[in-house]
Amino acid sequence: MIQSGHPLPQHDFTFITDSGKSSVDTHTLFANKKAVIFAVPGAFTPTCSQAHLPGFVALEDEFQRKGVALFCLSVNDAFVMRAWQQSQNAEAITMLADGDGAFTQALGLAKDTGTFGGLRAQRFALVVDNGVVTHVCVEAPGKLEVSSAEAMLKLV
Repeated sequence: MIQSGHPLPQHDFTFITDSGKSSVDTHTLFANKKAVIFAVPGAFTPTCSQAHLPGFVALEDEFQRKGVALFCLSVNDAFVMRAWQQSQNAEAITMLADGDGAFTQALGLAKDTGTFGGLRAQRFALVVDNGVVTHVCVEAPGKLEVSSAEAMLKLV
C-alpha cells in the first residue's frame, strides 16, 4: 500500500468534457499543487452519491481557499464519471476514471467485491503535495470517517 513520502504511481487518466476526450498523466495532474484524492467504490452507489462526494461538493470553497485541488477516483469508465460529476453538480472536482483499476492496484488500495462489482477501490483519501503523498487515510469496511471531506479539511 502506498505510504506517506511515496510519489504517486505513473498513470494516464482519460477525461470526457464538453470539448471531447483527452488524456493526462499523473505527473502533469499533480505537479506544483496540493490536492486531495478521495476514492469511492463506485459512482452512483448509495454512500458515494449520498455522502462521500456530496461532502466534498459542499466544502469545495473551503478547500479552494486553502489552495487544495479536489480529485475523485473510482474504478469506473470516463463516461460514467462524467455523468456522475454532472448529476452531483461536482464540476469543480476532477473525476479520475480508473476504468481497469490499474491505478488503484498500483496504490495497493484495490478490493475484489466478487460478482457484486468485481475490482473496486477501497474507500480512502490521499493528501498529495506536488505528486508526493503526505497522508493516507483508509476507511474500515462500511465506514465513512477518515476519508470524509471534514476529515480531509483538517489535514490540509
